[in-house]
Parts: sequence; C-alpha cells; structure tokens
Amino acid sequence: VQLQASGGGLVQAGGSLRLSCTTLAGTFSTYAMGWLRQVPGKEREFVAGISSGGSTYHADSVKGRFTISRDNAQNTVYLQMNSLKPDDTAVYYCATRTPPFGSRMYVPKSSNELQTWGQGTLVTVSS
Repeated sequence: VQLQASGGGLVQAGGSLRLSCTTLAGTFSTYAMGWLRQVPGKEREFVAGISSGGSTYHADSVKGRFTISRDNAQNTVYLQMNSLKPDDTAVYYCATRTPPFGSRMYVPKSSNELQTWGQGTLVTVSS
C-alpha cells in the first residue's frame, strides 16, 4: 500500500489546516487508518485513528481540535486540524492497519497498531 500525505504548511497559532492522505489501493475501504506525527529526535506520536466503518479515536492532546475522517470513494483519509498550537509542529504521517478479522469497527488507538506508513507532510505552527 502506497500512501501519500499532503496539505502541510506554515500556519499561525490558532489557525487551521486540513491534511489529506490518498492511496491507489483498491481495498482502501477495508483498512483502518491512522495519523501520527513526529518531531525530530522524539518518538512518533499517535494522533487519531478511524475504522473502516468510520468510528474514530483521537489522542487526548488533540481531542476537540483535530478530526479524522475518510472518504472511501476517493480512497482518502483526512485530518482537519483547528486551533493549532506551536506544539503541534511536526511531520505528520498517515498509516494503515488491516483490521483483525476484517472488523469494520476496529479503531487503531496507538502507533504500535499501525502497520504501513506513507511519506509525511510537514506542519509548522508559528507563535
């Protein structure tokens, strides 16, 4: 599965960005998906996950500000980021997970649960 994230950029604190991640995989609708982020020198941090059926989970650090969603017709997963803070500055990655037993309710909730990563997109939030 090849994944391509886009939509990153420079934004002022309090601003918004929407990240997108697309794949050519014909089985996109069967995958659970997730977003992670990484600051150089630090461990990769889980941000949000979504089941193939659309159930979601957001890390406490972004809950209420970020929203993960997906459009299976477009083979795309999104991360809407509002009220951005300088601490949100990182490279953002999307990733996939084949859900156990093909469950449409399975939602990834940690980095360890995600299997395949794509190229990241840099988000920089200025103060």
